[in-house]
Amino acid sequence: MNESPYSFDATTDLFDSQVINKSSEVPVLVDFWATWCGPCKQVKPLLEKLANEYNGAFVLAKVDVDKEQQLAAAVGIRSVPTIMLLKNGQVVDGFPGAMPEAQLRQFLSKHGIEPNVAEAAPPAEASAPESSEARAARLRAEIDAHPERAELRLELAAALLSLGQRAEVEALLEGLPANLHEDSRAKRLRAQLDFASALADAPPVAELESILSGPDSARALHLLGLHHIVSGANERGLDYLLQLLKDHRHYGDGVAKRSLIEAFSLIEDEDLVGKYRRKMATLLF
Repeated sequence: MNESPYSFDATTDLFDSQVINKSSEVPVLVDFWATWCGPCKQVKPLLEKLANEYNGAFVLAKVDVDKEQQLAAAVGIRSVPTIMLLKNGQVVDGFPGAMPEAQLRQFLSKHGIEPNVAEAAPPAEASAPESSEARAARLRAEIDAHPERAELRLELAAALLSLGQRAEVEALLEGLPANLHEDSRAKRLRAQLDFASALADAPPVAELESILSGPDSARALHLLGLHHIVSGANERGLDYLLQLLKDHRHYGDGVAKRSLIEAFSLIEDEDLVGKYRRKMATLLF
């Protein structure tokens, strides 16, 4: 895979120039990882994503502790992943283990590291936004040219899902390499795929609301919850799913709990998600 300009593999021989000296110019986040480490496979792609998104506000140095044993020993690495932040040639902070994306952003923000905003491009002629069909065709061509760039398959899956091509989306997600299989984007796409599949043959909302008090109420609660979340009415959708969990916990082999967890991965409002996680826990425990 082509390296990002903001992410690179650091080596023992060049650690002084690559990391210590570089940290006098820009903060350097060092990720000590190993190929056999499960949590490393979660945090490494997340750090790479943030390095790109922050657009040079920091650079990411990745150290494979098996290849660079001398360096890992010299720094005193006892477990992986271990993350260290260097500024002006000094380690200013760090932590062992994996961290979710929100906490990683808080960690960076605590040290004054915020995404760089790219300069506005000069005015240009307005162009029509890329259609899903055009985006899918472009991504297929890029995948053919760069089959090693597995992240392109995630982008293609998102484009195809908007076109309703669920079978191919499922195949793309199943074929992802291990380091992307648990990526937050992949989890979000799986949840979107599950919701889209469940809603494919669903009755209209008005019809579902009319059978809430009948024998098919569990199915109605489930589909109404999914419908409202897909349409952006997150709190109303979560209320339906929570009611399903309360009244029909075992319906669909526990589909209420699964749907709530998937909904949490789709909703970006952390306060709302936290509120409903607590409500779910109260019902379950």
